[in-house]
Formats: sequence, structure tokens, C-alpha cells
Amino acid sequence: MSASTIEGQVALVTGAAGVVGRAIARRLADGGGVALVDINGAGLAELAGALGDRALPLTVDISEAAGARKAVAATLERFGRLDVLVNNAGMLSNNKAAETGDDEWRRVFAVNLDGAFFLARSVLPHMRERGWGRIVNICSLAMKTGGLTAGTAYSASKGALGALTFSLARETASQGITVNGVAPAYVRTPMVTEQLTEAQRRALLEQIPVRRFCEPEEVAFLVAFLASDNAGFITGEVIDINGGLHMD
Repeated sequence: MSASTIEGQVALVTGAAGVVGRAIARRLADGGGVALVDINGAGLAELAGALGDRALPLTVDISEAAGARKAVAATLERFGRLDVLVNNAGMLSNNKAAETGDDEWRRVFAVNLDGAFFLARSVLPHMRERGWGRIVNICSLAMKTGGLTAGTAYSASKGALGALTFSLARETASQGITVNGVAPAYVRTPMVTEQLTEAQRRALLEQIPVRRFCEPEEVAFLVAFLASDNAGFITGEVIDINGGLHMD
């Protein structure tokens, strides 16, 4: 495996039918193959058609442990290895505490946190056996700010995903496995272009020092770096990609 590329790697990307997931999957498909995981079968089929034989579309619900096991098993059966896990699937909620229902709270945590845990638990034995692996969790600025526009359940679930990142990184650091997070803010997706008003978008741009929204491909590039050999000395980090909106 080249130290400067992801050549030969096999990746599993959740939420692959979404805007950010598609960008990550396209970038990682330059390696040895990519498993595309989402509940949106039509979206997966379209992306898989564009990527060709390098892609394996898997329509499963990773918020259930059985779904996570199925996705990992299918990837190993198809490609014979699994080098990179990208936990990108996420469910947004803008409701603050008083407006957050019980079912909403549980569903947001099931998608944003449980799925990442179930998949990591399923893939770690394989990575340990090979002595090499990369796990990248897509966190959020909301975990550090409490949610500027995001709701309570979303912010709390992403904070928990950050803590899971630290825990897994500590557990696996001596085994050739790195676990890191990426914390984007206001990526140019329907969450920004459709769910925010024009006035809200203008107000946000005034707060972002670089005066623009993040592009999905920028997130994908960072994920690919963390998946490479060049990032082997980075683990237990949550890297901000927010245009200077939050600095720590």
C-alpha cells in the first residue's frame, strides 16, 4: 500500500447516498473498492452505477446491530478485506429540548451513535487480525458549540460520537488502527441550501471568517487523508473543518 495514497484499500461508507457520503465514496473508490451503505436504495443504485465494479451497494439500516453485521459481512465476502470504516450516516434534528419527543431522541441516537458503534464493533476483529485499520467518524461542530442551529438530540448524539471516537482510539492505538473524527460545519448540502432560509444563510456567512460554506469534496479529501498511511500517527482527534467559525 502506497504511503501517499489509498491505493488498494477497501472502504465502507455509511450514509453514502447523501451529498457528503457520495463525495467521500467517490474519493475512496480510487482505492480497491467501496461498500456503499444507506437506507436509500435508489440513491445507492445511482451512485454504484457511476462507480462501476469498484462499488458494492448495500441497502441496510445500520441503527440495528444486525444491519451493521450484515454490511460488514457482505463487504468482506465481496472484497476479502475491509481497511477503512467511515461512519457518515446521520439524522438531523433542529428541535431544542422542550420540543424533542421521546421517539425522536431515541431515533437520532440510534442513527448517529448506535450505528457507528455497531459497525466499529463488527469490523474491529478483522482490522486487529490484519494489524491495520482506519475508522473515521463524521462528527459535527454542534458537539463543540451545543448546536448553533442544530437541536438538542443532534448535538448530544454528535458529542457522544466524539467520545466514542476517543474511547475506540485509546483501545486500538497499539494494534495498528487509528480512530479519528471530522467535525464539519455548514457543508453545502440540502441542510443548508433548503432547510435554512436565505436570511439564515446570509447571517451564517457573516459569522464564518472565510465567508463561504464548506464543499462536500473538502470533507472527502480530509477523510481520505485520515484513511491513508500518512495519518498513521494521528489518532483520537476530532478535526474541525468549519472555515474558522469555531477555533480551539
